[in-house]
Amino acid sequence: MKVLALCGLLGLTGFGVWYARPAGPPEPTPVRLTGAMPPLTTLTPTPRARFTPTTRRGYYNLDVVGDFTLPATKSITFAGAGRNLTVEQDWSKLFRRGFSSIIQTHMVEGKERWTNGFPPAGWRSRLTFDQRSLILYNNYFVDPFGQQWVQNVGQSQAALYRTPPGGRTTRTTLHQAAMELQGSCVGFGDCPPGGLRNTFSKVYIDIENEGAAPSTPNGQEQLNLFTYLVRTIREHATPQVLIGSAGPIVHNGLGYARTQDYTAQPDPLWTQPVRQTATSRQRGMPDDLVGKTYGDMVDFQMPGSYYYYPDFDYSASHTADLDRHWLAGLLSEQEVNAKLSPKKRIAWQWVFNSQSAAFPNSAKAEHPAPPAVAEGTAIFYWFTGAYGSVFWDDQINLTPDQPLNNDPALRGTGNDRNYACYEHYIHGLWRLFKHHADLFNGRETYLNETTDCSYDGGKTWVAYNAAQLKKLNLPFVRAIVNGNQILVVASKAYARSGQQTPVMVRYVKDGYAFYTSLTLQGDEIYLGRATMPRG
Repeated sequence: MKVLALCGLLGLTGFGVWYARPAGPPEPTPVRLTGAMPPLTTLTPTPRARFTPTTRRGYYNLDVVGDFTLPATKSITFAGAGRNLTVEQDWSKLFRRGFSSIIQTHMVEGKERWTNGFPPAGWRSRLTFDQRSLILYNNYFVDPFGQQWVQNVGQSQAALYRTPPGGRTTRTTLHQAAMELQGSCVGFGDCPPGGLRNTFSKVYIDIENEGAAPSTPNGQEQLNLFTYLVRTIREHATPQVLIGSAGPIVHNGLGYARTQDYTAQPDPLWTQPVRQTATSRQRGMPDDLVGKTYGDMVDFQMPGSYYYYPDFDYSASHTADLDRHWLAGLLSEQEVNAKLSPKKRIAWQWVFNSQSAAFPNSAKAEHPAPPAVAEGTAIFYWFTGAYGSVFWDDQINLTPDQPLNNDPALRGTGNDRNYACYEHYIHGLWRLFKHHADLFNGRETYLNETTDCSYDGGKTWVAYNAAQLKKLNLPFVRAIVNGNQILVVASKAYARSGQQTPVMVRYVKDGYAFYTSLTLQGDEIYLGRATMPRG
């Protein structure tokens, strides 16, 4: 997952078009509390670890927290930087800091994967099936498989699906690119009886070239090709392998939280069925793919967006419909897409700014997420009911304490960066899953935008979505309920140090009458839990 394309955002869509559209769903009407305020229940705050964030460049410390693991119902894939900082001393450290799998490029050659010929007899990777994941970037398909369409939509109508009947056998087909992934089991030493199979637990396809409308010939071809690719990978993988893609996704909010997003319809690339085109059958597309949709074929969707520097700027405006807001953007992508598709959600996450000349201070990925943003990303995201995330970086290995890069264009990137944001992110995971993993057992309910809050001391109660909270400049509160337990996360994003923000939360459903009151300090990420009383 690299820089997000902004042509649709800034050019094709147009700012004026956004404001000309309907305002979206009506804002909910606050409900006035009748009678006396019920007794309040005090939340028990979740502990925070005490640590001094690193000031070293190209380094971070995984031991700012102790051991913890994810519940079995969740997944975080490590595609970040710097596994090399710990792997020789303790290869399993990342798996005891909240991550459940690592990407192929971050695996240790000869111990976790074998690529130089066949491994010795009896050799087996020390990584379990669940600890192995793969990202397929678009360059994988270009050489030697000749799939130019992944980088140039204009080549879609020339792409070979597979060798057509009676044609000369060639390696330059999409089928070959997908089929050859079955050789991964040789590299892990776990091929099943009877042949080769792909044994990565998750395959993330990151082509990022799904911009053509399906109503156009190239768009229909792309839809066909994406769908065929996923099906072919599946046909040559063990049944437990999960497959998804950075795109198409159901709806892409590009990291904004806009009113119109809440009335969006699924992207046609997700829902339109596969059809034969004028030449697709001759290029090997099978007839039994016709009628299938990409959305039906994948195991998970990947809504989510990287941050740009304005998301980190506390002095900027964050309340207009087109203003960027780190927390509203994080939640909105999930709230919208959860309603449009029941598929599991896995978001890409990166705690530096992504690159785009369209945004101030975003030309280079040199700005780390502020502490509250990094920690809050690791906590708030999981309150949306998402299944997993990919923790990504544009670097792989890190070498600490190097002199600053002499090239001004690269200064502040790579080893020049301060990676304390990783420590804050892992601290957020630790606060949530070390202390509350029992709540994520598959029986929990995610309230999302139905979280009932009062901003006037309990006189009226209302539930807002992320876009509405941004517009009204209110504190963000989300909750998870599991039996008689409630877990609450809250923050007043962009608040000044020392600023106090009161908010009340209630859950009056299923026989419970839970009311509580919070006073948020600055932009802290508050996390607390309580046993709810019966009404």
